[in-house]
Amino acid sequence: MDPANEQNDALSRVTLDAARRNIPLEIVPRAAAASLREAADLLGIEPERLVKTLVLKRSDGSFLFVLVPGGRAMSWPKLRALLSVNKLSLPNEQAAFEVTGYRRGTITPFGSRTSLPVVVDQSVFQDLPSPTIALGSGDPRHALFVDPQALVNGFGATVADISSPE
Repeated sequence: MDPANEQNDALSRVTLDAARRNIPLEIVPRAAAASLREAADLLGIEPERLVKTLVLKRSDGSFLFVLVPGGRAMSWPKLRALLSVNKLSLPNEQAAFEVTGYRRGTITPFGSRTSLPVVVDQSVFQDLPSPTIALGSGDPRHALFVDPQALVNGFGATVADISSPE
């Protein structure tokens, strides 16, 4: 699939999935960014409001989404304890694409090719100047604005302490 069709497909999948889950969201155009901080600046938001979506692989071969806000790093020990597993890993870029249909840097739980469990770091709800967070959209030239509680409700996500300050 060529990049333009891949991006249109991504935004269509995101929109349909959000509607199916009854999660209001706003798709916001932005220039491509080389870093989380640059993406936050382009969106006019604090880095803490831009939430990274990671795809992780369990030792049994299953995958899950982990959402962690900018300025924080996922804590492997906390996440392993939460999931009661000894081993987690970041899959390679191709494996992540095959599971989600999205390229790294654009991954979002919305419209993923595979429905995966979602774990959201509890700091997403702490000290935010606005109730809205930004996520990847599957397309490097767009972001999603969404209420984090609506996201948690719509995905049946687990909220837990799974990060530490960067």
